[in-house]
Amino acid sequence: MSDILIRKLNIQEQNKVFRDKSPEEIISRVLSQAKRPIITTNFGPFSASLLHAVVCQFPKISVIWIDTGYNTSQTYKFALNLIERLKLNIQIFVPIHSVAYRNQTLGVPSTEDPKHTVFTDQVKLEPFRRAMKIHNPDVWFTNIRRDQTSHRNSLNILSYSKDDVLKVSPFYNYSDKDLKAYLEKHQLPNETIYYDPTKQVDNRECGLHY
Repeated sequence: MSDILIRKLNIQEQNKVFRDKSPEEIISRVLSQAKRPIITTNFGPFSASLLHAVVCQFPKISVIWIDTGYNTSQTYKFALNLIERLKLNIQIFVPIHSVAYRNQTLGVPSTEDPKHTVFTDQVKLEPFRRAMKIHNPDVWFTNIRRDQTSHRNSLNILSYSKDDVLKVSPFYNYSDKDLKAYLEKHQLPNETIYYDPTKQVDNRECGLHY
């Protein structure tokens, strides 16, 4: 990628440039320079927006899904439908141990329990590290938005992961209302019966974006 996007010294300037651009424009500009882009998705609420926006411009992009094994049946139905509809190049990564095994050895600790850190690493962070090692991306498209958590409010359209991968959040400044309008415009489904055991509440981080 060119220095315009990849150098951390320029990221504040580039965020100012992208601030008034549409998600489609942001995606187009980044894809024109990316060599190994990926998308991550949890097939949760509004996930269809980013998948649709990026796949329309790059149909073969690798779509990384960390399937914790704790998704609702509705989420699995939603995911399978969207994979087929958008013809996603889906790459599924799962924890090393099954849910049944974990139920006997660890369970699902509450967020206040020290064991929750171990649980989060097992079901989400370890599979994610494995995915990143295999795909070695230079660009990571993600659907984080500023109003989701206090930490995400401190990020921007462009930011960097702890491993220095350029994270691009085309819908960063979109509200729920904006995303609903996007889904309606493109006749895309939404998922509302979603559960993430690593977060347990909507405004808590799962660890991927720290």
